[in-house]
Amino acid sequence: MTRQETPPRLAGHKLVEALIAQGIDTVFGVPGESYLAVLDGFHEHRDSIRFVACRQEGGAAFMAEAQGKLTGKPGICFVTRGPGATNASIGLHTAFQDSTPMILFIGQVASDQRDREAFQEVDYRQMFGPGTLGMAKWVGECHEAERLPEYVARAFHTAMQGRPGPVVLVLPEDMLTKPISAPVVAPARPAEAAPTPAALAELRERLAAAKRPLVIAGGGGWTPASTAALQSFAEAWQLPVGCAFRFQDLFDNAHPNYAGDVGIGINPRLAARVKDADLILAIGPRLGEMTTGGYTLLQAPRPAQQLIHIHAGAEELGRVYTAELLINASMSQAAPALAALAPPADIAWRDWTAAANADYSANLVPTPVAPLDMAEVMRLIDATLPEGTVFTNGAGNYSGWLHRFHRYTALHRFGKTQLAPTSGAMGYGVPAAVAAALLQDQRWVVNIAGDGDFLMTGQELATATGYGAQRLLVVVVDNGTYGTIRMHQEREYPGRVSGSDLYNPDFAALGKAFGWRAARLTRTEEVAGALAEVLAHPDQPTLLHLKLDVDVSTSRSTLSAIRAAAEQRLAGA
Repeated sequence: MTRQETPPRLAGHKLVEALIAQGIDTVFGVPGESYLAVLDGFHEHRDSIRFVACRQEGGAAFMAEAQGKLTGKPGICFVTRGPGATNASIGLHTAFQDSTPMILFIGQVASDQRDREAFQEVDYRQMFGPGTLGMAKWVGECHEAERLPEYVARAFHTAMQGRPGPVVLVLPEDMLTKPISAPVVAPARPAEAAPTPAALAELRERLAAAKRPLVIAGGGGWTPASTAALQSFAEAWQLPVGCAFRFQDLFDNAHPNYAGDVGIGINPRLAARVKDADLILAIGPRLGEMTTGGYTLLQAPRPAQQLIHIHAGAEELGRVYTAELLINASMSQAAPALAALAPPADIAWRDWTAAANADYSANLVPTPVAPLDMAEVMRLIDATLPEGTVFTNGAGNYSGWLHRFHRYTALHRFGKTQLAPTSGAMGYGVPAAVAAALLQDQRWVVNIAGDGDFLMTGQELATATGYGAQRLLVVVVDNGTYGTIRMHQEREYPGRVSGSDLYNPDFAALGKAFGWRAARLTRTEEVAGALAEVLAHPDQPTLLHLKLDVDVSTSRSTLSAIRAAAEQRLAGA
């Protein structure tokens, strides 16, 4: 045996050992016969790594995506071929659009059965084809067992380098049962791009000459140190900071420089301020459709504002927006470099920054709603749960109350506190919350879910129960409709409702069937007592079923008001 070799092990076992060597202690998945040798490896190394068996592959993939957000390392998901892989694709797509490191391992048909449309066979290179509009950064398939550790190392590096994102690694069933001696590879240390001195000098010159600058922070690859540096930079330069869609925890929402979130349901005053800015410094975000208001706040391809765009992926720069200055840099390098820039002696935009924060504060004042006021519910949750609580959500109008009224704590103080899909994937919130509760069991986790959103992955409550999740609260906001779609229907075709009504179970009874504590609430005054009970029983997950009237649509309007405005518009057309 040579110095580089190790005693022969089944490739499936060696794969598990490679994950352990990369610092992975938890993986999520649904078991399948196509990777039994890997499952046996998890049994062999059960004292070092756990396999969390989920109830559906979409939930497992969402959990792995949340793991990537929480840890900064690739979240790990294992699924079987065909139906398992197709179910998991929703989490893969979310990781791609959210710039989250993730690796999806897929069991594949045996090598001697390929290209015959064998049982559940799919060509994953075609299915998940890498590219700027694909679902993965790289799709690999390992046919030589001795090369499996090499493939795993490449998967980790690819998922973490540049713009973070998901990778797919396909595992033929027969390959996994072969004994191999190849050693596992050392933990991945991704290369990081840094801004050049010339680019920093130009950035400083342009920023110092501005009158109404605005920072938009977002994207993947942020660390506690880099968010702390971002805050130091904003403080030194007295810059207003907005956070891109569903990246609100990158900057302390209670900070006097915070301007609000630039996404769906944006504060109208902040939208106007983005348009009125004379310089946008985009640090990390892709500047996608949601953050730019459908490419209207920043006109594509050439914004009216000066644009300085910093992004970890060189392929992203200039893809949609031309800019005065493009800087290819990882957030771990860009933010400290910005913090080291000396501000001008006379900062011309102090009043502009103060006004931006005042607009944000004014947006926190709700219009009271009876009998159940979601703005007040969010205030009570914030007042009851400790700082550092992780909040999760999927997609739907209900998330507007969370985004508008909850103040996210900056990542550098407590770690990641917001888990939400920029892809707009429904069903994300419950699995993400379960993953957070299992991975960081000393923190509280709160999932705010819509009724339609919840029932897409609500079965993962069983995963939480089975693996002993604690300090976990799920709040189901039930107004009996797919709220976002109903809102658009009333806006475009008032009074013509089709396909958006929901017929729901008793969510509290459902929660109890899964072994959770649960209660149904219909009035605001019931919420404080229910939350006190949640804190009194941290060892058992709780579900609160909040029943709203169907007319309660968004944090700013009702369905009846939206319909009336649409009818008036159409009458005047």
